[in-house]
Amino acid sequence: MRLIDRYLLGQLLGPTLWAILALSMLALLSQSLSALDLIVSQRQSALVFAKITLLAMPQLINMVLPIALFVAALVALNRLHTEQEIVVCFAGGMSRSRVIAPAMRLACTVAFFALVMNLFVQPASFRAMREEYFKVNADVAATLVREGRFTEPIPGVTVYAQSVDKEGVIHNLFIHHIKDDGSATTYTADEGRLLKRNGHPVLFLAHGTTQEFSRSGVLNYLTFDDYPFDLTALTEVSGLIHYKPSDRFLHELLFPDLQQDWERRNRARLLAEGVGRIASPLYNIAFMALALSAIIGGGFSRLGYGRRIAVTCAVAAGMRILGFVIQAGCEAEPWLNIAQFAIPLAGIWAGLGAVFRQKVSRTAAVRRQLEPAPLPVGA
Repeated sequence: MRLIDRYLLGQLLGPTLWAILALSMLALLSQSLSALDLIVSQRQSALVFAKITLLAMPQLINMVLPIALFVAALVALNRLHTEQEIVVCFAGGMSRSRVIAPAMRLACTVAFFALVMNLFVQPASFRAMREEYFKVNADVAATLVREGRFTEPIPGVTVYAQSVDKEGVIHNLFIHHIKDDGSATTYTADEGRLLKRNGHPVLFLAHGTTQEFSRSGVLNYLTFDDYPFDLTALTEVSGLIHYKPSDRFLHELLFPDLQQDWERRNRARLLAEGVGRIASPLYNIAFMALALSAIIGGGFSRLGYGRRIAVTCAVAAGMRILGFVIQAGCEAEPWLNIAQFAIPLAGIWAGLGAVFRQKVSRTAAVRRQLEPAPLPVGA
């Protein structure tokens, strides 16, 4: 790579990395706010919260990559063109393809990185996140009690607690349990505490009563000082995890197991997700082409390129929104999947077409550079 190519690439790479970092931090903040329910409602540890937040990052990074590349390219190219560095490149004999080569090389590299993320990193991280959510939802002991609220952690079990102190002691506890045979048992206790016994969750009740109605209508009433309420039966959930389309690898999306009822009914949805995984990295190249067209696709202007940049931003935003709409429509009409490729390819064609449509007369540019300045009047 020649010195001028390295210089142009360096001018683009710095803003791109900063834009990716800034937008990724913004995406991380939004994801962390949505996952905050794990600590507030689900009573999970900060480690679980951080793990789920980080596992969602590959998809978020893939979403911000085209935007970061587009913004960084506009900033860097606008500065280079305003300071006439690109004009000097043209005047020095560089062709348009040579000038835009570092930018397109960077866009292709980012697109390849996004493709690897889509095909391998995202499904692996989303599977791990789905498994973590499965563990959280199966942790009935952590979600059993809500202060001042009636909760139903699983069908047939209703729980109420007046308060929970800082030591974890539950006060004025009420549990109503409807069993499989139709009988119902109501537990009341002055205090309760969630503990582990032999690795299984147990709710130890203190100073309370049990009232059981048998199927024959007989009431059995008991008082107790201590009573271990075993929660093992409440935590027995299905060991099967259902993976959504975002959690699946490419071969599972394009070649689903049609013997499975869900996959057979959602075949078009899986296909749309798979095609989207392959097509979405092309937006990185399309956005770079549009940024080049906004700056280099027109004549030089000392007043800036605000209007052209605004129009290009609107085109880029509309193109990406249309891509999301088309992907959603592919779930009903599979033939629309071809449009998932057509939209970014059209953006690449339009952007590069605008760049090469603007002709540069290198001879005139060099002549203007070499012409001596006119002498002042009276010299």
